[in-house]
Amino acid sequence: MRARYFLLAAALLAGSALGLPAPVLAQQLCAADVNGNGDADDPGETASCRLTGAGEWMCPLQETACVTDSTGVPQCPLGPQYACAVPATGGPATCSPNMCADLAATPIEDEPVIDDPGVPADGAMDADGNCIGNIEIFSGRAMRCRPPGLKTTFSNCCKDKGEIVKDGMGSSIGSVGTKIAVAQGVFTGMKAAYTAFKAGATAGEAANAGLGAVVGIDPTSIAISLAINFMIEFLLSSCDQQDMEVGMLKGSGMCHEVGTYCSSKILGICIQKSKGQCCFNTRLGRIMQEQGRPQLKSFNAIGWGTPKNPYCRGFTPEEFQALDFSRMDLSEYYSEVQARAQGQIQTDMKDKIDAYMQVIGR
Repeated sequence: MRARYFLLAAALLAGSALGLPAPVLAQQLCAADVNGNGDADDPGETASCRLTGAGEWMCPLQETACVTDSTGVPQCPLGPQYACAVPATGGPATCSPNMCADLAATPIEDEPVIDDPGVPADGAMDADGNCIGNIEIFSGRAMRCRPPGLKTTFSNCCKDKGEIVKDGMGSSIGSVGTKIAVAQGVFTGMKAAYTAFKAGATAGEAANAGLGAVVGIDPTSIAISLAINFMIEFLLSSCDQQDMEVGMLKGSGMCHEVGTYCSSKILGICIQKSKGQCCFNTRLGRIMQEQGRPQLKSFNAIGWGTPKNPYCRGFTPEEFQALDFSRMDLSEYYSEVQARAQGQIQTDMKDKIDAYMQVIGR
């Protein structure tokens, strides 16, 4: 079953560069806050500049036709500081209040992608096997995903896709470590499948390459068909690996959104935003953090940090012991456990009935 999903993915991705395609940008670009919301990350607020008859560049955003004064000289109605020019293709003179940026000389300014490896699962120990490092309970990882903007070709890379990574994995992913690693593993598997397919491998060989890259993930602990469809959509857009990882974990209820910040600018104008997240290994971990932090003075000053630098550390043993669980609302987690239990009961019953019917020959 898993091989079939990887086979489908490899075939669908055969015409796409799996190295996460970046939007193709013109040599000269301009941006403007057309809708007045303070940034230029919406469709229609960035554009490729057009060449004028004088060999210069004109921004088409908010472009206005020039008017001729009494001496026959074109004047820009937006103000004398804006030059009028005739398009290289001909036509009446126009002007624009927006500047063009030569991307070779004035590249887009990108904030570094949040690079938080998280707390290692196994730290240093002494000769008796006691941990000598910092112990963190329900620790998270600072990450980000990007809503629609120029750098994502206006794809919503923060879009929830349902519960792909299941919360009740238990020990089935011991060889992989964490749910975050599961998201990374699926991504790696898809890349391996596509790389093999593009290099000339048969579809079956490509599928096996993908399966090999996600070894250790129990197929019952991840919605593989949903994950593959999710991956295909992401890889055919301009979402990157961290967008994909956050999308899987966020849709599975494992991320706390800290806030939004500008992650890409051109000429000081924001053209792409990002949403800072604290992502945890389980839904329960995220709920415990959200319910527990308000009880602890150690989090009062910094809270969840800033959108650009989320503060995702776990509880110390002392902090965890100080939590009053009677003040926590864990109904979200209880309802999920009950739903999962009911679904599992129905699955078990169906399997037992099917097995019995096969035994009696019906």
